[in-house]
Amino acid sequence: MEIVATLSEIDQRIADIRENIRVLTEQAAAFSGAADEDRTSDRIAEQEALLAELLKHRETLTH
Repeated sequence: MEIVATLSEIDQRIADIRENIRVLTEQAAAFSGAADEDRTSDRIAEQEALLAELLKHRETLTH
């Protein structure tokens, strides 16, 4: 993540990640097989971690 980002850039990245999580969740529901489920779960976890980091960064900018 960039050290310096505007609030609007962070908000856009947050929206993008939320969309990624939505798509991955839909894909997980459609996939069958443990390997696919594990891979999708890992990708969702990565996106959720990034989302948490961005939300934390956004919070520091707004306070």
